Amino acid sequence: MNDTGTYPASRILDTWVNHDWSDGLQLESVDDFTEIHVQTRNSIYEITAIDGFSRQILVRGGRFFPEKTRAHLAGSSLGGGFLKLGGIYVGFSLEIVSSEDTIITTRVRSVCVYRSPKDALPD
Repeated sequence: MNDTGTYPASRILDTWVNHDWSDGLQLESVDDFTEIHVQTRNSIYEITAIDGFSRQILVRGGRFFPEKTRAHLAGSSLGGGFLKLGGIYVGFSLEIVSSEDTIITTRVRSVCVYRSPKDALPD
């Protein structure tokens, strides 16, 4: 961090390029209706994947989503110009687009995936 309280662009790019992307997920990799709980520094978000490929979700949590709200998961970012489309990763902020606005969360601390209801049915 420099004297102005910001990170140099090269540091953000290095973090982005060298990140192993194993501590999280891509929304398109989970089944539709999978529940994902995301703990950030300030909130817990309950996310239901509606359509992973189009990144459509239902989200509840934080002060902006007091009830389940249909939204679009843009992805994860470090607050700069890079966005991991459709991604939810520890250490990154989520960018969620609702009909009202784009919400950028505090940094993700943990991601917990709950299997879809169809996976819980016995064979």
